[in-house]
Parts: sequence; structure tokens; C-alpha cells
Amino acid sequence: MRIGYLLAGLALAVCACDPAPYDIVLVGGTVIDGTGSDRFRADVAIRGDRILAMSRSDVERAGAVRVIDVTGKIVAPGFIDIHSHLDPLLRLPEGESKARQGVTTVVGGPDGGGPWPMKAYLDSAASLGVGINVAMLVGHNTIRRQVLGMEDRAPTAAELTEMQGMVRQAIAEGAWGLSTGLKYLPGAFSDVDEVVALAEVAGEAGGIYTSHLREEGLGLLAAVSEAIEIGRRADLTIVLTHHKVVGEPTWGASERTLAMVDSANAAGQKIRIDQYPYTASYTGIGILMPPWAMAGGNEAFFERLDQPMLRDSIVDGIVFNLVNDRGGNDLSRVQFALVSWMPELEGRTLRDWADMRGLPPTMETGAELVIEAIRRGGASAIYHVMDEADVEAIMRHPMTAIASDGRLVQPGEGHPHPRWYGTFPRVLGEYVRDKGVLTLEDAVRKMTSLPADHMGMLERGILSRGMIADIVVFDPETVADRSTFEDPHQYPAGIDFVIINGVVAVDNGVFDDARAGRILRR
Repeated sequence: MRIGYLLAGLALAVCACDPAPYDIVLVGGTVIDGTGSDRFRADVAIRGDRILAMSRSDVERAGAVRVIDVTGKIVAPGFIDIHSHLDPLLRLPEGESKARQGVTTVVGGPDGGGPWPMKAYLDSAASLGVGINVAMLVGHNTIRRQVLGMEDRAPTAAELTEMQGMVRQAIAEGAWGLSTGLKYLPGAFSDVDEVVALAEVAGEAGGIYTSHLREEGLGLLAAVSEAIEIGRRADLTIVLTHHKVVGEPTWGASERTLAMVDSANAAGQKIRIDQYPYTASYTGIGILMPPWAMAGGNEAFFERLDQPMLRDSIVDGIVFNLVNDRGGNDLSRVQFALVSWMPELEGRTLRDWADMRGLPPTMETGAELVIEAIRRGGASAIYHVMDEADVEAIMRHPMTAIASDGRLVQPGEGHPHPRWYGTFPRVLGEYVRDKGVLTLEDAVRKMTSLPADHMGMLERGILSRGMIADIVVFDPETVADRSTFEDPHQYPAGIDFVIINGVVAVDNGVFDDARAGRILRR
């Protein structure tokens, strides 16, 4: 933890007295500074992109460019979303769906994905101007695909050296670490030694490693163990990203995974967690496919389907996943989200599609429809397969940060997961105010200083004199997510002001495309 900033924050609770004028003064609000400390009433004054004063007594307002009365509201550091899918960033650089949640900084490139080469992408985003602060990870799947394609084999020594060089280059160009998606292709074809070799490169540069675990259902415990081993051998911070327990046969396993995290941390490792506050996941329909079936890409997959014995094995593998993993043993638990070739399926389920075809709602029917979906170009879906008790247990863990796993979006595009619009307000409303799972101070810590500490971001995540002026003002009585699984395209309530690098981006609930964000190169 950043002790210097904590001490500075405590000192500021007493007084800070820079001379006016300021650009913005927030008056009458209740400050939750992000450290987990108790709230206190204070004025907050901003000049340029920095917090210059924060005082329990009134800050001088004369000559200030703008004074904003936030009486009755919470003033907190801007939220930091360390698992964000930024594929549409160059099309939606304003980042409205993030900013309206109170998010001021996002970390993209999770799950082994993301852009290549890094510098060209970051330069393009910077030239457009971004509405939120953007940091990136370099993705293992992206690198492996560049070097090995979709081949199911270990890299040669020369190929591994090339992959290490790509990680080193991306870190030098601004990436904050390495991400893997070992559940996805081609990452699923890699072994621990390969991942350790790449993670070591990130660690040598001070970067982190975030992992979409190899399994989140029946193989969850082994997957957590694998991630911990990677962290031990590569000697760097590990984030178990969007940590969850998938499928009814595995529900309750969070008790053991969290104990594993505690044990590793007690032994001197730095194992961290992030999580979204929902009992449904979101990813491509290919998650239901046995990985071996997709080796070599779609053309090889289609050739296997033409061989009866292999086709039977593929169907059996999909049925297994529908029963034990992302399918939840019920075709109604798989809800289509983005289906370019049949938009009328968006928001409907595998069960609905079977009914439309007049087919029995069996797992075998589901498997055949999954194959058809992939033949027609693939689809994304929402999988209602987690248990609320695991969600709450993981959320309570002191090392769990809140992160959306959400994609940038604008109203009308597909049928997205509600987390794309509502992750952070949902925690503040449902899990703090309504259920009491977290205190408000701890929830804010999990959205601010904790993710900043996970990433090693030193100037964000705490309200303190001299810190970057990334700030959210929200109403603790009304803040709430409005996006639902039935009607997802809805912005949240109760997020009144969002200030990014000292510029107001959400003004009394109204979004302003100010493009005040920055590209954060490590």
C-alpha cells in the first residue's frame, strides 16, 4: 500500500491552504478518500489537473472559476476499471458508457487479447483524444497467434524468444503488463512453462500479470493453483481476473480459492483479485466448444465436423460444457447478446432458438445449435451460471477490486451484458446500500486505491493533495444500476459529477464529450 499517500490524506483531513483562485471547488460534500478510512466533510479544490486543497473547513472560493455545491453527496476518487474491453475505443473514444458509471481510468487488453503493435494503437488513440484515461496490457493470445497461429503445440526455442521479444517491446511502448486468456484459443494450447517465460519478461520491467484462468468450473482449483505457480516462478503480481465460480457442480468453491489466495499471500506472493458483481458471465459462444476441436482455426474445425467420429466427440464435448460449465444444464441459461447473422436472436436464449425451430430443448439440440452458430460466423452470449453466495464471498475478500469486464458501448448496439453500463453503481446501490455486503468506504476502496495498487498507478485512486484530479460525486441514496438483462441499454442513476484530469466530464448527470482523458503509458 502506498503509505506516503495515506499519510498525506490524513494530513489533508485537517487542512490544506493553497491560495485561490482555483479552477473548481467542490463544497459541502462528504469525502471518502479511497483508503478505506472513515468519511469526513471537506471542501475539495482543483487547479489544472491536480487536487490542490482539501479541508474540513471552508476552502477559499473567491475568484474560483467554478464552485459546485455537492452537499449531501459523496466525493470520491474516480473509479479505476482494471478489466475493460476496449475493442471499440477508436470508434467510441469518448468513453461515455464508462464515464457515466464514475469510471475515470480503464485498463484494456485483458483475457490475452488486445492490440498489436502497442505503440501504433496507443498513438492512434492519443491522436483521436479519449474521454477517459486508458492503460493497456499486452495479450498472450495476441502474441501467440502472431507467432504460432492456431497451432496446438509448444513453441520452439526460437519462437519463444520471439514471443518474449514482443512482450518486451509492448512493455517498452507503454503496456502495464501481460494478460492471458488460458480458457480461450490459442492460449489454451500453452503450458505453464511458456506462460512463465513471458510473465518473467513483464515482471522484469515491473509489470503485472492478469489471468483469465484456464478453467472456472470443474477445473477451477487446479487453474487457481496454476496461476499462483506462475506468479511464484515469474516473481510478479498476479491478478485472478473476473474471479468467479462457474456451473452448479462447482458452486461454493470460492471458499477454497480464497483460502489459496490467502495462503500464497502469507507465503510472500502478491496474489490479487478483481470481480464483476453479477451471477452471469459474457463471452463468445465458442466457450462451449472443446478447445481441441478448434485447433488450426475454423477451416480445420469444419473438416472435423465432416468426420462422423470426430463430430460425435465434438457434440459430446459441447454437451459436457452445457451440463457442467457455461450452459448451467439448462438451455435457457444461455442468452444471446450479439448475433450479426440473426439479430432477432439477441436477448433470446438457446431454448428460445430450439423452440423457434420446433426442436426438443435437450443438451444435444443445444450442441447442434452451437455448431450452427459457429458455422454462421459465431455469436456472443450471456451465461447465467454463477451463484450469488460465491459472488458475495469473493466481493468481501480484502484483495478483491471491482472491475466490469465490460466493453465500451453505446445505446442500440446488440444486447449487452448489464455490466457494460452498471457495474460500479450496482455495487454502491445493491451491495452497499441494499444488502450491506460492503461498507461504502470499503466499496470505494475496492474501486479506487485497491485497483490502483494492483496496477502500480501512483497518482490515482486516492483523494489527497497533489494527486491527479480524477473525482466522482455520487448520491449514496439514489446511486443504482438501471441496465438489466432484459433491457440493458440504460445508463445508471445517481452519478452526478465526474471529473477527469481536472475537467468535468459528467456535469450534474449530463455527459460532456470533453476528451479530457489521457493515454497512460507505463
